[in-house]
Amino acid sequence: MDSAKTVADWMADREISIEQLLESTALDQRVLKAIIKGQYTASPQQRQRLAAALNVDVAEIAWGHTTQVQHIYGHGPQFGRSP
Repeated sequence: MDSAKTVADWMADREISIEQLLESTALDQRVLKAIIKGQYTASPQQRQRLAAALNVDVAEIAWGHTTQVQHIYGHGPQFGRSP
């Protein structure tokens, strides 16, 4: 297999709009937009729905995050230091 493409790349190749993909996958709009932007990793069921809607195999889609995951909450680097 050659390199996998993102959902956004497949949408552009197939000339499918987000509205069409929403209709054919029945996913939540926020979830679908996050998957397209690479900010959310789809579940196996969501992957199957998207692959079927794009008419490609699940393995042909790159599912990883394309934007860096930032942990906003938590103790951070200052944890354990005394003032």
